[in-house]
Amino acid sequence: MQKYNVDQNGFYGEFGGAYIPEILYDNVENLKTNYLKVIEDPEFKKEYYGLLQDYVGRPSPLYLAQRLSNKYGCKIYLKREDLNHTGAHKINNTIGQILLARRMGKTRIIAETGAGQHGVATATVCALMNMECIVYMGATDVERQKLNVEKMQMLGAKVVAVTSGNMTLKDATNEAIRDWCSNPSNTYYIIGSTVGPHPYPDMVARLQSVISEEIRKQLKEKEGREVPDYLIACVGGGSNAAGTIYHFLDEEEVKIVLAEAAGKGINSGESAATIHLGKLGIIHGSKTLLMQSDDGQIEEPYSISAGLDYPGIGPMHAHLAQTNRSEVLAVSDDEALAAAFELTELEGIIPAIESAHALGVLAKKEFLPEDVVVLCLSGRGDKDMETYIKHANEL
Repeated sequence: MQKYNVDQNGFYGEFGGAYIPEILYDNVENLKTNYLKVIEDPEFKKEYYGLLQDYVGRPSPLYLAQRLSNKYGCKIYLKREDLNHTGAHKINNTIGQILLARRMGKTRIIAETGAGQHGVATATVCALMNMECIVYMGATDVERQKLNVEKMQMLGAKVVAVTSGNMTLKDATNEAIRDWCSNPSNTYYIIGSTVGPHPYPDMVARLQSVISEEIRKQLKEKEGREVPDYLIACVGGGSNAAGTIYHFLDEEEVKIVLAEAAGKGINSGESAATIHLGKLGIIHGSKTLLMQSDDGQIEEPYSISAGLDYPGIGPMHAHLAQTNRSEVLAVSDDEALAAAFELTELEGIIPAIESAHALGVLAKKEFLPEDVVVLCLSGRGDKDMETYIKHANEL
């Protein structure tokens, strides 16, 4: 799978690498040397898959959304990551990384979070493993994701509201990296997406690849074939998308369609559509596409979704888009909200606003009646109810 996956130097084509302060060199080098040995170790796998089954509730169902399928004239299956413990795909990764941190002798866990789902998943596994947990979250996101902040605090995490910059995910990540630089010996940084210095993008993709592992088995049972015609997911940093497509990357007949957040429109100046607007640069230890001004200053992204409100993109996704392995569509706030209400009305499922961006793809594509489409429903909408209610009142 080398063609689309990371090479031994930590690059996907021209994207990736590890651009880090010297003080973190030993930590990242240690991780790079050990992560594959650990996650391939039979003892680790036994513990990891055991927790995924008994604690998270995997495998998550692959649900044939009949009324949605009828509307779009094809067979649409939803991969129900919203049914996991903590309500999203993020827990797949945090369980793997906390087991890794424990094996490396780390006692203090830090994390960044936007929508709060990764923060909740990190706080959850820290409670489970009895480890100290500090979560950095932009002050803007603390306001708009209050329920998740309260969950993290109840789980015993310290939530630090970050007031620099746009006070969103980028700024939370900056603060987490500063903390890591100050406490390199006892601290493990659980990154929540396929971003950051190598080996994080590859490690997170591998831990999330349980999603596509299950899709293959479940499609075989339901359709008599392991391979769908289309895979659809939303992409910010890119972890649910990476997990959904991982075991299909080399099967070129599978069309990969990803949704990034267009905010108020690609050319509105208020958008987070990095693949459409980004230029090559370095952010959070990785060379990738990012939204920046002509003189290289990072531009503040905007999206109604706290989880997609990031000025960069995981290096794997930058490479897939550049090589045309994936098609990336920009879905606006209004399109995502309309798709969320549509799913709720047709299937009785309230999606996270991030997942609603993936659902927004359906209206933008023409499908054949025999097409089998698998869409990753990455999270549930409890955390977004205030946004949904406000929108419903404006209609």
